[in-house]
Amino acid sequence: MLIVGLAAAAAVIMAPGVARLFDAAREVEQTYGVALVPAAIILTFFFLIHQQGKRQQMKAEAASSAVQAREARTRAEDLEQLVSFGQALARSLDLESLAVVTQQHLPRLAGTDDVWVLVRLEGHWQGLVGGTNVGRELSGDGVSAQERLADRALSLESDRRAEVDGLEWEGHVCFPMISGGAALGVVGVPETAPLSEGRRRMLAATAALLGVSIKNAQLFREIRDHSVRDGLTGLVNRKHGIEILDTELRRARRARTPLSVIMLDIDHFKDVNDHYGHLCGDAVLATVARRARQVLRGSDIKCRYGGEEFLILLPDTRSEGAMRVAETLRRDLADTSTPWDIESVMVTASFGVAVSRPDELDAAAVIGRADAALYAAKQAGRNRVSLADDALVSAQPRPA
Repeated sequence: MLIVGLAAAAAVIMAPGVARLFDAAREVEQTYGVALVPAAIILTFFFLIHQQGKRQQMKAEAASSAVQAREARTRAEDLEQLVSFGQALARSLDLESLAVVTQQHLPRLAGTDDVWVLVRLEGHWQGLVGGTNVGRELSGDGVSAQERLADRALSLESDRRAEVDGLEWEGHVCFPMISGGAALGVVGVPETAPLSEGRRRMLAATAALLGVSIKNAQLFREIRDHSVRDGLTGLVNRKHGIEILDTELRRARRARTPLSVIMLDIDHFKDVNDHYGHLCGDAVLATVARRARQVLRGSDIKCRYGGEEFLILLPDTRSEGAMRVAETLRRDLADTSTPWDIESVMVTASFGVAVSRPDELDAAAVIGRADAALYAAKQAGRNRVSLADDALVSAQPRPA
C-alpha cells in the first residue's frame, strides 16, 4: 500500500492533467463554498481502512478454515482408526484375541500408552489391557488402584453422562463399557492433561465398541461350550473328544511323542439308577467328572464318552505314567461319596489304558484297545486298572 501511495503521489507531481484536476476542484470549492478535496481525502482514508478490515477478515476466515480443515482431517483420521479398530474387533471371537487387538489399537485411539481396560468376569476383575505406569500398586486389601477406579465407575454406570463424557476420579477418566444395559468393564485413561471433547467422544465410542465385542465373545463362548460340552458333567462330549483325539494323534506323530488314552466305566451303575433313581445317577456322574477335573492335569482332556463311560486323553504320557494316573483316579473315586438324601452313595470304576502306536492316526483303533482293556478289568473283578494288550481281541459284550 505504501508503494501504491508513493506511485500515486509521483503521478500527481509529474502529471499536468492531475494538477489541472486539482485546480478545477479548488474553483468548485471557491464557487460553491464546499471543501471538496478534504472530503475526498477523508473518503479515501476510510475506504483504505475498510479495505484493510476486509483483508484482515479474509485472513481470519482463511485461518478459521485452515483450523476447521485440520479438525476435519483429525476427525477423519480418528474415524478411520475407529473403523479399523471395529473391523479388527469383529474378527475376534474370544477374550485372548480381543486383548491382542485392543493392545494394538487402543493406545493410538486414547493418545497415550497408559490406557487400561478391566473386564468383569464371574465377579472378578480381569485385565484386558494394562497401562505401563498406573494402577500397579495394591492397597491393604489387595485391590489395585485400577480396580477401585473401575468399581467406582461401574457404580455410576446408570449415569448417562459418565458413559458419554467419562467419570473423572483420582486423576483418571473412566468410560464404562455397556452392552445390553449391563456393565461389562471399564476403559480408563490417566488425566495427565485435560482431555479434549473430541478425545472424550473417541474414548466413549471405543468403550462402546469394546463392550459389544466382549459381550459377543462371551455369547460365542457359551454357544461353543454348549455345542462341545456335556450339559450334566461339564466335560467335552463324545464328538468333540474324538475330534481332539484325532488332532492329538497327528501332533504325537509329528513330534514323535507318546499319547495315552484311558477309558473308565462306573461299576454297577445300573444298580445305582435302579435303587436310588436316575437323578441320583446323574449326581454320581457329576461327582466322577468333578473328581476327574480335580485329580487330572489341566492339559489332560476329559470327555464323557457315553452313559457312565468316560474317556481321558493324556498327551505326552507313556503307559507307565498313564497307569499311575488311572490308579490314582481309581482310588480317589473309590474313596469319594455322593450325598443323596440322607445317604451317601459310594461307587467304584474300572479302567482300561491304551497307548498310541508310532505313526498311528486311527482314533477308533486306540479307543478300541482302551475299551478292550476296560473289558479285561471288568472281567477280572472290576475296580481295577488294565493295560491294553495288542493281542487281546474280544467281541463279547462287556459286563455292566
